[in-house]
Amino acid sequence: MSYDYLIVGSGLFGATFAYRAHRAGKRCLVIDKRAHLGGNVYCENVEGINVHKYGAHIFHTSNKEVWDFVNSIVPFNRYTNCPVANYQGRLYNLPFNMNTFYQMWGVTTPAEAQAKIDEQRQEALENMQKEGVAEPRNLEEQALLLIGRDIYERLIKGYTEKQWGRKCTDLPAFIIKRLPVRLVYDNNYFNDSYQGIPVGGYNRLIDGLLESIETLTDTDFFSDRSHWESVAQKIVFTGPIDEFYGFRFGKLNYRTVRFEQELLDTPNYQGNAVINYTEASIPYTRIIEHKHFEMFGQAVYDCPKTVISREYSTEWTEGMEPYYPVNDDRNNQLAEQYRTLATQEKNVVFGGRLAEYKYYDMAPVIERVLQMPIE
Repeated sequence: MSYDYLIVGSGLFGATFAYRAHRAGKRCLVIDKRAHLGGNVYCENVEGINVHKYGAHIFHTSNKEVWDFVNSIVPFNRYTNCPVANYQGRLYNLPFNMNTFYQMWGVTTPAEAQAKIDEQRQEALENMQKEGVAEPRNLEEQALLLIGRDIYERLIKGYTEKQWGRKCTDLPAFIIKRLPVRLVYDNNYFNDSYQGIPVGGYNRLIDGLLESIETLTDTDFFSDRSHWESVAQKIVFTGPIDEFYGFRFGKLNYRTVRFEQELLDTPNYQGNAVINYTEASIPYTRIIEHKHFEMFGQAVYDCPKTVISREYSTEWTEGMEPYYPVNDDRNNQLAEQYRTLATQEKNVVFGGRLAEYKYYDMAPVIERVLQMPIE
């Protein structure tokens, strides 16, 4: 065998594992079926703008070890995620905070905002009681209990139904366990201590992790599985776990995202990286303007063009990129059957969103790899 580790997939899990194994003196080969490295964090440079080809990726963490680790590979910039919601042409700050409540109701103090929320929550509770219902039966009832009718109808309902392709009354209540409410004027979406984007884009992070490590793109593990299984003592697999086991229990379901990318002859299209469109009549969920992840102040105008991506959430079908696990009973039970098989493997490590059938932010993926033994 030529290698200690064959790493299938060059996204954050695979690239970080390869980096650690290489530093431990292990010989690694990384293969990826795509034409590029980096998995879903891959960026394409268009007119000097790093375009997040598989959707916006904003790194955030409160784990100093993880933050120091990624910054040791490439410095991160000061980008702070402050998305805006557009509902029927009116703009609202996200997450829900005093700016949002002022825009929604004209209230200016935390006490006024809390009173308005409490009034609408009480109304939702009374409506449920009239129907003889003790617990929320669906996502709509849950959201109304948590935040009230105005915010639910303008900022949650349409967006959520587009994202899931189902009515909120048909979605389980547990999808929204809580809705953070901030009674301060703070538009920073994340509560984490650290956030930012790699200076020069995510490709620099991946290239730094995989420096001096052998890689092959346009290489599908399943096209010659017996060969690839023979080249290394151990396999790190980051692809779909059901495919690894030949779909023996059935296929797992996903939600996916379609992107409509456009190059515009203007330096500043929407003035923000992320604007959500929360009404159901607009088919896309949000517009990303990529330059705002890395360009600030005059730099926005020094680059005369801009690139936007409209995002459309859709059901996954064969041939499409799988993005989000479907969190329902069927898929959770199916995934658990595959995970049980995975625990019996002595020489295969499963990791990442697809191999674990689990939604991951980027920092927890890296944290998990940093905690793993390299043997």
